[in-house]
Amino acid sequence: MPHFYEIALQLHPSDNIAIAKTEIASDTILQMSQGNALTIRTRVPAGHKFALHKIPIGATVLRYGQPIGIATRVMAPGDWVHTHNLAPGNLATEHAYRVVEASPPTPARASFWGYRRADRSARVGTRNYVAVIATANCAANVAVHIARAFDRKRLADFPNVDGVIPIVHTSGCGIVADGLAHQYLRRALTNVAQHPNIGGAILVGFGCEVNQIDLCYDVAPNQLIVQEQGGFQKSVQAGMRMIEALLPRVNACQRTAQPISELVVALKCGGSDGWSGITANPLVGLVADKIIGQGGTAVLGETPEIFGAEQLLLQRVASVAVAQKLIARLEWWQEQARVLNFSIDNNPSPGNKAGGLTTILEKSLGAVAKGGSTPLMAVYEYAEKIAHRGLGFMDSPGYDPVSATGLLAGGCTVMLFTTGRGSLYASNLAPTLKIASNNDLYARMGDDMDFNAGKILTVCRKPSSCRGNRERSSSHAPRTTHRARQASQHQPLARHCSFADLVTANRADDATFG
Repeated sequence: MPHFYEIALQLHPSDNIAIAKTEIASDTILQMSQGNALTIRTRVPAGHKFALHKIPIGATVLRYGQPIGIATRVMAPGDWVHTHNLAPGNLATEHAYRVVEASPPTPARASFWGYRRADRSARVGTRNYVAVIATANCAANVAVHIARAFDRKRLADFPNVDGVIPIVHTSGCGIVADGLAHQYLRRALTNVAQHPNIGGAILVGFGCEVNQIDLCYDVAPNQLIVQEQGGFQKSVQAGMRMIEALLPRVNACQRTAQPISELVVALKCGGSDGWSGITANPLVGLVADKIIGQGGTAVLGETPEIFGAEQLLLQRVASVAVAQKLIARLEWWQEQARVLNFSIDNNPSPGNKAGGLTTILEKSLGAVAKGGSTPLMAVYEYAEKIAHRGLGFMDSPGYDPVSATGLLAGGCTVMLFTTGRGSLYASNLAPTLKIASNNDLYARMGDDMDFNAGKILTVCRKPSSCRGNRERSSSHAPRTTHRARQASQHQPLARHCSFADLVTANRADDATFG
């Protein structure tokens, strides 16, 4: 008879459900710590939930000690708990908040190799790119071809330039002038051009689009208009000449050791599963706490994915104004759901549900764990420039490419991206570290993952082993994957501190962020 803690986890003493660490067959009998036995009534997939006690219809189901929904059927002990018997219930809630004082950061102990921008309030980049920015979708192909012309061979004489990258999108032409989408686009493009990872940029417009270059930039000396240049080929040639003129200046900026207080970290998850909120997201939260504790910055996003967990942020706001701004954004999304007749609980995708997540409440509680435990210092509009140190939150949709774009446009210089089902998302603008929530994903998609948080499950065999265990193993070390190697050749982010070091508070002078 297997012991409960060998194949399952109860995350909080008040939880009336547990999580299967591996698939549990029907009729399996588990030995409980109280000396009694629990029979699993139906097959429970790995990462999914089963009832520990009888749960009546309408009763609240608890995970992490927090409500994740209500029972729509009577759940017997050992029943599989999922969409067939669990629903979110009423998402409306009173938004209470508590103002707390942030602890002063300690002097930065860790460092990384970065590019300090003397002309941008001394902000520090993790990359030194030249960007080719299309201000409208109809100029995107020109921008891509300009950037592609500058391969490694062509950049050989400019060793401090990490690449020439295109910044393109699918909007800007027939967009409603000054509408909300146009405002977001202008803000994102304006801030991308000033991003710490961009050493220089040229702007490519088409000519007749709604989103004219001068609507995004007050002064844009390095610009070209396709219609004025005389078409595609002439525009590409003109753009290449502009890049060649920029390269010596961009190359003059060299990497130097920078305190970790200068990092601005985007906290993202995508393709989450039932383990994301247990392993990868809390691990990223610990890293965020360590970076913020040394004066750095970390920013959450995806407003629809904090519903049901917003109180975990509202109970630690730095000011009344921060609380009010977050509440206003939550209410805006609820109003949009009402007007457009959709449900906030539509957010868990089929993949999320297959991985064990049932309701938006459950998904949100796991997602917010990426934000660690420090006070919420600021709330930002989409793609707004990040201006405050500490933990921030950016209003954005629960869609990876759009949410990540907003965080990066705001000034994030590295992204920690957790996934349980698997995600291939990465960005030209900043290094993206992929963190797997489970061992199976890390084994299957190892070429696309940088760190395995699933190892935590191997350690947590008993409740006591999950507390304060800081034992290091080789499998905890960041792995330099094929994707990471391609993205970071001659581009070390952190020679002085690694991802594992931030978790364990140890130093590894020769380690790198995969």
